[in-house]
Amino acid sequence: MLAPTNSCRHFLKLSDLTAEEARSLIDRAIELKRMHKSGEDYRPLAHRTLAMIFEKSSTRTRVSFEAGMFQLGGHALFLSPRDTQLGRGEPIEDSARVISRMVDAVMIRTFKQETVERFAAHSEVPVINGLTDRLHPCQTIADLQTFYEHRGDIRGKRVAWIGDGNNMCHSFMEAAQLFDFELSIACPEGYEPDTDFMEAAGDRCTLVRDPQEAAAGAHLVATDVWASMGQEEEQTRRETAFGSFQVDDAVMARASKDALFMHCLPAHRGEEVSASVIDGPQSVVWDEAENRLHAQKALLERLIAPHQ
Repeated sequence: MLAPTNSCRHFLKLSDLTAEEARSLIDRAIELKRMHKSGEDYRPLAHRTLAMIFEKSSTRTRVSFEAGMFQLGGHALFLSPRDTQLGRGEPIEDSARVISRMVDAVMIRTFKQETVERFAAHSEVPVINGLTDRLHPCQTIADLQTFYEHRGDIRGKRVAWIGDGNNMCHSFMEAAQLFDFELSIACPEGYEPDTDFMEAAGDRCTLVRDPQEAAAGAHLVATDVWASMGQEEEQTRRETAFGSFQVDDAVMARASKDALFMHCLPAHRGEEVSASVIDGPQSVVWDEAENRLHAQKALLERLIAPHQ
């Protein structure tokens, strides 16, 4: 499982998994969630340490990884640029060589995909992409776990992504290939997903300009904020561009009757989603957020202690 760099296996993008491995990971996440809810004491990562490097602020990523390591018997270290030599110009390669000799795995939440790839290339332990501007694979695993819990297998289903062609959109595009579902993407001109993802996705993904067209018959409707972290200065311009791309009741009415709504959070009610949708009966955003914990526990277990 998970594409190797050097002698380690890392999780830098969803396509590092095979379809069989991805489904196995979700099955394990659901089982670990059941075990936790039933109070089972399961600690396969006793005496293991996860270093968590944050160049971007976080709520769900930090809490889920830190709590997950604790629940599995291990320990997590929070490292920000203020706390490490990375923030003072130490080369990524040197930091990777040092940190990876002292811990059992590293999770990085940063801006550039290149950062996690360079770190992984010089790490002696598994590296996990906690988020970059290009991809957010941990969130997508949790999203798919949530769909499986509520609706079963996503194979052959229709998913609508409405909004920016951002890191979440890219990860959904990889998921469409891996899990064999149809993805319809609605975004304004100038905010399309990167062309290499469109080319790789082939006929799994289609690009449209009308949110209602994208949502037609969808079993899952997903969105994200219009201005991601680091794009705050573009907020006004993006509000104009995305004004007609809100997921509201009219959009959800075009979807399948039993369609789910997802958002990776934090959400801006009244912008990318109406309050009636995110707080309504089709929304599973709180299950989705909780599942970050269990999906990442399954990932940590597989990477750090694969033979447990």
